[in-house]
Amino acid sequence: MLLFTMVMNDEPNNLKQNNIDEKLFKRIADNDMQALEELYHLTERTLYAYLLSIVKNHDETLDIMQQTYIKIMSSAHLYKPQGKPLAWIFTIAKNLHLSNLRKGKKEIYLDSDEISNNAKFSYITNNDDKIVLETVLKILDQEERKIVMLYAVSGLKHREIAESIGLKLSTTLSKYHRALKKIRKHLIEGGEGYEEFK
Repeated sequence: MLLFTMVMNDEPNNLKQNNIDEKLFKRIADNDMQALEELYHLTERTLYAYLLSIVKNHDETLDIMQQTYIKIMSSAHLYKPQGKPLAWIFTIAKNLHLSNLRKGKKEIYLDSDEISNNAKFSYITNNDDKIVLETVLKILDQEERKIVMLYAVSGLKHREIAESIGLKLSTTLSKYHRALKKIRKHLIEGGEGYEEFK
């Protein structure tokens, strides 16, 4: 119910924020698999939300996530601590997605049945949240999707989102609030069983 509540009430979420120790990359570069596992547990939900906002397909998102962690293993020695580990991870993931597109893998869009009836969406268990997710993927542009998904699913703060995707905080907040208005309008005017919010 987190996504739905957030959209309808504009309540802030209180999910755990990602605190990534940048020393993990050094340990990963030294073939420390425990460090990779720690990084995975700290970032998997956030990376899933980010990639789903771009790719809009669950299976492709999981494929790119796997490729991203493999790339992190092989490139961890190149990481330069700058206080933005998520931005580095997002860049790897986005580049892998773009590479897949260039290789001819087409984007496959989710339909409402896939979201509503598919157990694969383990991070989104509430039916209202699934309706909001469907709306997010359908009506928002890519940047708005990223911001909403990273805030709602991952629990990142707006400042963290801005730093991770390379926007100013004011731009991030503006796009977030504009996206929420679009979602509310769609849910209220578009039906989806939420006429009582008019």
